[in-house]
Amino acid sequence: MSVASAANEHALPVAGGRTTAREVWRLSRGHRRRLTAVGLAGIAGTAVDLIPPVAIGYLVDRVRAGTADLGTVLTVTGVMGLSAVLGAAGTALTIAHATRVYHTVLAELRERLVSRAMLLPQHLVERAGTGDLISRSSDDVTAVADAAPAVIPALTVTAFTIAVSLAGLAALEWPYAAAFAVVLPVYALAMRWYLRVGPRVYQAERAAMSARAQQILESQRGHATVLGFGLAEHRHRAVLTASWSVAVQSIRARTVQSMLNARLNLGECLSLAAVLVVGFVLVDHGLSTVGGATTAMLLVLRLLGPVNQLLFVVDTLQSALASLSRMIGVITIPESEAADASTAPAGAAGAADPADPADGAGGAGTATAVRLRGVVFRYADGPPVLDGIDLDVPAHQHLAIVGPSGAGKTTLASVIAGVHRPDAGTVARPRRTAVISQEVHVFAGTLRDNLTLAAPDATDRDIRAALGTTGAADLPDLSADGLDTVVGTGGHPLTDAQAQQLALARLLLADPELAILDEATAEAGSTQAERLDRASEAVLAGRSGIVIAHRLSQAAPCDRIVVMDAGRVIETGTHDELLTAGGTYARLWAVWEAGQGRHGGARR
Repeated sequence: MSVASAANEHALPVAGGRTTAREVWRLSRGHRRRLTAVGLAGIAGTAVDLIPPVAIGYLVDRVRAGTADLGTVLTVTGVMGLSAVLGAAGTALTIAHATRVYHTVLAELRERLVSRAMLLPQHLVERAGTGDLISRSSDDVTAVADAAPAVIPALTVTAFTIAVSLAGLAALEWPYAAAFAVVLPVYALAMRWYLRVGPRVYQAERAAMSARAQQILESQRGHATVLGFGLAEHRHRAVLTASWSVAVQSIRARTVQSMLNARLNLGECLSLAAVLVVGFVLVDHGLSTVGGATTAMLLVLRLLGPVNQLLFVVDTLQSALASLSRMIGVITIPESEAADASTAPAGAAGAADPADPADGAGGAGTATAVRLRGVVFRYADGPPVLDGIDLDVPAHQHLAIVGPSGAGKTTLASVIAGVHRPDAGTVARPRRTAVISQEVHVFAGTLRDNLTLAAPDATDRDIRAALGTTGAADLPDLSADGLDTVVGTGGHPLTDAQAQQLALARLLLADPELAILDEATAEAGSTQAERLDRASEAVLAGRSGIVIAHRLSQAAPCDRIVVMDAGRVIETGTHDELLTAGGTYARLWAVWEAGQGRHGGARR
């Protein structure tokens, strides 16, 4: 299977035409009076532009009749100049107001896209590939914005020009309008062909761009792995293949564009020929004047430009609509799916609104905080990573999950948190659940910004108290700016331990019912391990907690310990019970003690 087809298989949804139209109409709410004003200004401006062809035809007839003089020429010239000024003013007014509405609606659409994207369940984003979401929020937004200079004039001034000019042609002499109408099927067939071929080509181009973005993103995120395993050439070929796919799809799109242009040129040639022939016949039979035929030809020439522009801009419009449909596809993902994003982003520790517990086990005040029954989970079509997990976590108790690498510990935490959906079984958890993963993130901004993400109403006193609880009371002293110290990208650098303390303080401010720490204090070789363990215990105090233990010293103080291997729970009990049982946990503990160079047990 090619990279592009694999990406398409699990891509985020693309909205259909009706859904896209419905969402755009909904977004236009509050702007419809201005859109009505745009329409009236456009009709008035284009109606004024009918004056020059009529004036020239009038002058031709006066010259043929020998009644034209300098006053006639000056009058016609003055009328044409005035109409040009008024027409230009009407056009400018129409385009300016239409552009303002267009970009206002686009800004609202972008905000809704980002808002919904932040609530999407992680399993949905991971299955589609983060490159797909990034492409929709960057490439597609840019494509819709860049279409404005071509689309706005075409959908306003050009459309009004065509309508008004056709009405004027029919009012002059109906045979001229009939002659032009006879050629319209050529344009109709051209557009029918294009609308059948164009959308598929442009959607394929956008999908290829998403696949390329995914390959580039994976190469950047996995840079250390690429270098460590000598995969540079392999990743280069993957990106090159995806880039060539984009090139091929882009060439297809440009070919379609050229073929549309050829059809429009044929329509233009036939239109001019038809009106010339009709004009000759009418003048020859005395049914029209040379001035009338001149006016008709000028109106047709005036029509051909806008007609070609309107039809040709459909090319740009189709590309923009393809991007718009991809954006709206994210916005219209059912809220029931978006609501599954029941945890904060990795390292953010902010509590979001979770899905309701399936069997009523979750929630404050109940005897059981977390309940899993028959949970099975696998990645894509691979073997089960979790196989038949049954688990209960009593409210306000702390559960540690330990086991060898690859046992399924992190996956179990993700399923409990709602990051991943189980393939079978049920999961119940509290309404407010927060998780800190192994990769804590420091957002670009101030210390205050980083902490109030989880608790927007938190005061400086609350923030300092949370930092003190997690052993990070000195973080505001990094600079003279205190809580306004800028950290993250471009700001004051934080050590791994400080970043983890910041994430723990963020969780403390969020005050969730269930806190999941997925090796959240496991920064390798840390001299701050004991300090971070104390901070974790302080954060978990008084609430239900699940700890994916990297160091067994983190597991020992917990109320209960679950030992996993190959996606199954093989042991469960307290620290002392498991040591007495002499099973897997006891062996792991012995290895841990030997590695620590001590034999008196862990801090309890």
